[in-house]
Amino acid sequence: MILYTVIEKTNILIFPSSQKGDFTMANVKTRRGILFYLKRDWQLYLLLLFPITAVIIFKYIPLSGLVIAFKDYDVIKGFANSKWIGFDIFKEIFRMKGFYRVLRNTLVLNLLDLIVGFPAPIILAILLNEVKNATFKKISQTILYLPHFISWVIIGGIMYQLLSTRSGMLNSLLNKLGKESIPFLTERYHWVVTYVLVGVWQTMGWGTIIYLAAISGINHEYYEAATVDGAKRLAKIIYITIPCIRPTIVTLLILNLGRIMGSNFERVYSMGNPIVMEFSDVISTFVYNVGLKSYRYNVATAVGMFQSVVGFILVIIADRVAKRIGESGLI
Repeated sequence: MILYTVIEKTNILIFPSSQKGDFTMANVKTRRGILFYLKRDWQLYLLLLFPITAVIIFKYIPLSGLVIAFKDYDVIKGFANSKWIGFDIFKEIFRMKGFYRVLRNTLVLNLLDLIVGFPAPIILAILLNEVKNATFKKISQTILYLPHFISWVIIGGIMYQLLSTRSGMLNSLLNKLGKESIPFLTERYHWVVTYVLVGVWQTMGWGTIIYLAAISGINHEYYEAATVDGAKRLAKIIYITIPCIRPTIVTLLILNLGRIMGSNFERVYSMGNPIVMEFSDVISTFVYNVGLKSYRYNVATAVGMFQSVVGFILVIIADRVAKRIGESGLI
């Protein structure tokens, strides 16, 4: 009986030779066509077909509409018959005084979200992982997840009921205590702080899911060895938990940097008001007011393309920096 061992990863076959104890190795590359894998795993490919089709229909086919940014688009004439004007729309946008204001607001608000909001789910996930009572842990996670499922329109209404200067519940309580009302929503700097903190509250719980999954994959032998060495709970967090989830942190940080030029229209529109428009007017509201409400679809498309290009560049730069410091990155 011929004994052989197949190492599929390196495609090496080890066969016994005619002499006792002597083995010969042959580097054999198996050539299997796509039909072999389709026949073997057709159920998986069938399941994969649905998300791929959805991505193509809703993500790639609409990219053809980007041509609007380079045309004097007319709804009646359509894409093909509208006049080609090149980069004139981009030049017009960069000449607008209001564009640089909304660009500044978008960058500042998103940077504050990143600085304050990005560490929040990491800290919360570590704290939840340290909770030993399983029942309390599950209840806490459920309560923390709930804000993610509430629409920003509803959150905006709740914030106005709570933080309104005249009739808000919090300011009414302050007035009864002899304190002055705090203009949470009617003063620019107070509004920025409120905007950022409400965003952290809404996203923090949901963001812990990925970090908790990463923490659950850490080998428990590390913690046991640290316990034997006399390490306390804080030392385990600093020297075991955080280093082990660092690849996940870096990956999500890169993805968040790609969204730094974006903005949640619902969030800004529901919490903003004319009094604080100097700080609350961002790119998404600019697109809505200047592009869509004025039927200037080429302006809206050009601004959206500008956002996407800058976001893509930031992701590439962040990925390269991550690789330079020893992380795996995205690409």
